[in-house]
Amino acid sequence: MRDLYTKLGSVDPTNLIAGSRYPIDHIGVTLAEDTGEIKKGTVLGKITATGVYVPVDSTAADGSESPICVLAEDIDTAILTDAVAYRCGYFYRDALIFGGSDTYEKHELEMQRLGLYMTKGVDEKGAVA
Repeated sequence: MRDLYTKLGSVDPTNLIAGSRYPIDHIGVTLAEDTGEIKKGTVLGKITATGVYVPVDSTAADGSESPICVLAEDIDTAILTDAVAYRCGYFYRDALIFGGSDTYEKHELEMQRLGLYMTKGVDEKGAVA
């Protein structure tokens, strides 16, 4: 497994993790093959029939319309389909990536129920943006 916790004690607003206010936990996921490069911070849903994960998209009707976790690393699905994702934690909402035209507002309450919390970022002076 890749070292995902090296800088857990520090907060960088350009990164995904917003701090340790809420516990961080991870799971292994299998991404749908040949869906291209999926970036760190992508919110994933799970296709019920196959059990594979894809970027969450509220227009889908296969199970992937509901968020499950947040991808913890960049993955090129042409090469690798197994990845690590966060199943709970505290994230900068502007660093999260959603499928389709979805935004954090669309999924915020559902994500909170799962333990995936979001906060605003901070500007270069450290003020909440």
